[in-house]
Amino acid sequence: MVDEPGGATDHAARAGPPDLGAGGAAPAAARRGGQGRRGGRERGFVDRGLVAHATRQVRPSVSSDVRLAKALDERFELTRAAMASGTVNPDQARVIVHAVDHLPDDLEPEWRARAEAHLVESAGEVDAKTLRILGRRILDVLDPGAADDREGRKLEDEERRARRATYLHLRDNGDGTHSGTFKIPDLHAAMLTKALQALAAPRRVGEARYDPTSGRKRPYAELLGLAFCELVERYPTDRLPSAGGNNATIVVTIPLDFLLRGIGAATLDDGTRVSAAEARRLACDAGIIPLVLGGESEPLDIGRERGFHTRHQRLTLAHRDRGCRADGCDRPPSWTEAHHEMPWSRGGPTDLAHGGLRCFHHHRLEHDDAYDKTLLPNGRIRYHRRT
Repeated sequence: MVDEPGGATDHAARAGPPDLGAGGAAPAAARRGGQGRRGGRERGFVDRGLVAHATRQVRPSVSSDVRLAKALDERFELTRAAMASGTVNPDQARVIVHAVDHLPDDLEPEWRARAEAHLVESAGEVDAKTLRILGRRILDVLDPGAADDREGRKLEDEERRARRATYLHLRDNGDGTHSGTFKIPDLHAAMLTKALQALAAPRRVGEARYDPTSGRKRPYAELLGLAFCELVERYPTDRLPSAGGNNATIVVTIPLDFLLRGIGAATLDDGTRVSAAEARRLACDAGIIPLVLGGESEPLDIGRERGFHTRHQRLTLAHRDRGCRADGCDRPPSWTEAHHEMPWSRGGPTDLAHGGLRCFHHHRLEHDDAYDKTLLPNGRIRYHRRT
């Protein structure tokens, strides 16, 4: 039983880590449950607070030790004996218990016993870290022929649990940013990571690695955040499901004067406020429709989503421009966006004569009023920050 004298639980109470099998100062602390009920507590109850006090430990450490001790008493006699003889240390014992407990539920008891025996034997040769790696693939060693099938079933179970546990929460910080937490399956984490790493690759990012105001090199986490924003902006809205007869295209409401001058604010259809300059940039190469208002806030015109260059136009621009047209930028066509040289928000046409390629970084500078733009004789664009 978990509370009988001399058991692992009793040793855990008396000694605490790291020697779960040694004598100590509080032999009765782990047996507060006594024989049968005492004070309404079930047999085998361990008062972790009392154990923590008697062994001068914090409660989380005691909880971990008690869980291990109970497992050794109830199910892992071989590991318990190995600890008593000194051939297995507490860290290795935790690894063994975790590895065996995480074997498939339908595995026969004899295979669990074999797995424990193999790990106990291996503990005499490797440390806990290496033993943990071995424990994850223990069935490959014991039964190579069936290991793949078992692993496949285990992964299917993990994937089902991962889908049920998936969530995303966004929180408005009230300062123009949102924070969030999420949990997603490994598959989608790998896909997202690969996409963000491609967008944040140093060669692709180029000058955007440096903050244009301070000149400091951006931390990689910041580059990944910007890459995530770019990924959201670039996702084609026509591939998203419709709701209420409309697709996921963003509608931006903006006064005509603000649209023409690039100052003031615009409002997205969910109430989010953005600058007029940002709205003008998005109108070049993102899925938005401008709803232009007159002086009395009456709708003057609802623009067309055809503010984008077609696939064939993009191919022609790629052949003509050979990449970003910013002076000194070597980003290839596949890393660029189509820009309206005459702003689409001012009636500029979406054609080849009035189009040009910009990388993500220089496209932002193009719509940033803090920068002057100079057309060079060779057709390249040079950007200067205003002082």
